[in-house]
Amino acid sequence: MLCFSVKEIIKDPPMETPDQSKIKKLKQRIIGKAKNPADPGVYHKLTLAAFLAWVGLGADGISSACYGPEETFLALKEHFYLGIFLALMTAITVFVISASYRQIIELFPGGGGGYLVASKLLSPKIGMISGCALLVDYVLTITVSISSGADAVFSFLPMDWHPYKIALAMLVLLILIILNLRGVKESVMPIVPLFIVFIVMHAFVILLTLFSHSGNVPAIVSKAGTDFSKSVSQIGIFGVGFLLLHAYSLGSGTYTGIEAVSNGLPILRDPKVETGKKTMLYMSISLAFMAGGLILSYLLTGVHSVPGKTLNAVLFTKVMHNWPAAQFFIFITLISEALILLVAAQTGFLDGPRVLSNMAMDGWMPTRFALISDRLVTQNGILLMGFASMILLWLSRGVVSFLLVLYSINVFLTFSLSQLGMVRHWWLVRKKEAKWGRKLIVNGIGLGLTSFILFTVIYVKFHEGGWLTLVVTFTLVAFSMLVKRHYKKTYKLLGRLDELLSWTLPGKDHKPGEGKPLDHNAHTAIFLVNGYSGMGLHTLFTAIRSFSGHFKNYIFIQAGIIDAGKFKGAEEIENLKETIETDLKKYTELMKSHGYHSEYHYSIGTDVVDEIEKITKKVGEEFPKHVLFTGQLVFPHDTVFNRVLHNYTAFAIQKRMYYQGIPVVVLPIRV
Repeated sequence: MLCFSVKEIIKDPPMETPDQSKIKKLKQRIIGKAKNPADPGVYHKLTLAAFLAWVGLGADGISSACYGPEETFLALKEHFYLGIFLALMTAITVFVISASYRQIIELFPGGGGGYLVASKLLSPKIGMISGCALLVDYVLTITVSISSGADAVFSFLPMDWHPYKIALAMLVLLILIILNLRGVKESVMPIVPLFIVFIVMHAFVILLTLFSHSGNVPAIVSKAGTDFSKSVSQIGIFGVGFLLLHAYSLGSGTYTGIEAVSNGLPILRDPKVETGKKTMLYMSISLAFMAGGLILSYLLTGVHSVPGKTLNAVLFTKVMHNWPAAQFFIFITLISEALILLVAAQTGFLDGPRVLSNMAMDGWMPTRFALISDRLVTQNGILLMGFASMILLWLSRGVVSFLLVLYSINVFLTFSLSQLGMVRHWWLVRKKEAKWGRKLIVNGIGLGLTSFILFTVIYVKFHEGGWLTLVVTFTLVAFSMLVKRHYKKTYKLLGRLDELLSWTLPGKDHKPGEGKPLDHNAHTAIFLVNGYSGMGLHTLFTAIRSFSGHFKNYIFIQAGIIDAGKFKGAEEIENLKETIETDLKKYTELMKSHGYHSEYHYSIGTDVVDEIEKITKKVGEEFPKHVLFTGQLVFPHDTVFNRVLHNYTAFAIQKRMYYQGIPVVVLPIRV
């Protein structure tokens, strides 16, 4: 990888084409100016405290109160008194899974989402399956949230306006993509007040409903028991169980926010473990209260489905109809629902690209998904998640009930694999961990619950669209395996080039060479390298062989690119600088030992071409007779797959340098 600089300030900015200048200005207006990754405070500014994390991550689960309880309750049909059991099941599930994930947070303080947990505690391949399931889930998180938000907004609009619902949802999704391209914290802060309004209004309506109908609770419990017995006599005990599980599965999206908190630890404020556990506590209590409370409120008030309105809108109208300015309060509450659903969509944009970048760094996805932009966000991942959601939104026409069917399986697949990994871990460390038994029981209960739900949901939802989720997920799994296979094959071929390293290693009695005296007017070869590797040495030796005796100065430059794995604070940036300097010194010592003048320059940033342009211009002013050399991998067959999985930075640099009047030689490296 490659990065920005150096020890001297470039006084004159690199020249740009008119088109480049216009594009850069437009980009800055939309997503803002570039941030400085070397700024020690920038990482802290992009992290989230527990409350903001509750807004940005835990809100995914809380926002499911806008659609999960409704779909769950309506699925009961005339057996709606079974809702009391569903409310209890939902609350229990939240607390069981949350307790399990609190242990994951402690074990994985750097971030312990389903992908990392399964990869480290089970196997990389199982982790990859969990990661693919998560990616599909996060795309669905965005799509379901946007669709449900549109339903909330249009609940108080005339039916004649409903044909425009999809267009509005697409526009909102596009705006959210732009917000996320600007940066994590900037996309969360503006919606904090709206989040508070949502919590306050919904909690008030739930508490008011429970308090005003408290006298009817004994009668309702009695009626629920009678209804349960009647249902058993009509459809049998297995029929009632199937009905409950069918309804319960439609609320599976409710629990995705639990995974989001664990996976989002890297963007939480230090101490991350304590911040994560606080966020989990806030989220579990609010989620259990909100989801379970709404189901009970539907039951107590006897609400029914109304065309063009969400069940929450019907509930709010029924509870507030005698209030002064009732329409105003209903309007505010529904608008808060729509906006909190944007926060939920934010979870997909926060964690989806993070999972994608982790998989890219492990070779399961194209490496470009691990790179961050000059706004210090994983831009490619954000764009992929956003546009995938946009396509799904268009194809599904925003029908939430259908999207929830797609949602149902992967949520519990990820949970089950994570819990299985934790159970295996506690068993393996039972001789070292004093409290292993208690911890194993917690994760064991979580494993039993989530795996039972997983297999039940697959059976119940398979013919209703669950098969489509499995097809999409395992198509992504197959793609990941092809990517991994390609990278392993490429690394094996490149390993042959690394044999060059053994030829250049100094002996025990080696003394650093002095090189020739500096001559600025001598012919100078500038080499773009990426670490001290066989590829860099291949490029160097090929140039020496092709231009024997022509060059007297050898300059080595490297742009250290910050990816998602390195951007974890100022300390990691310093480590990257040290690694780059160590590698570049090996090149210069090698050439000095052969009697040449040699030096190095480097830069750290987020765009290879920009950084190389800066360094080359600086070096070119000092050594006017220079040529830039770089290498490019050449495959036997130039396929689309190769182009997706490998960058062609050398050609991008060549194009930029030509405009500057700098000669560039791209040397082929055949693999």
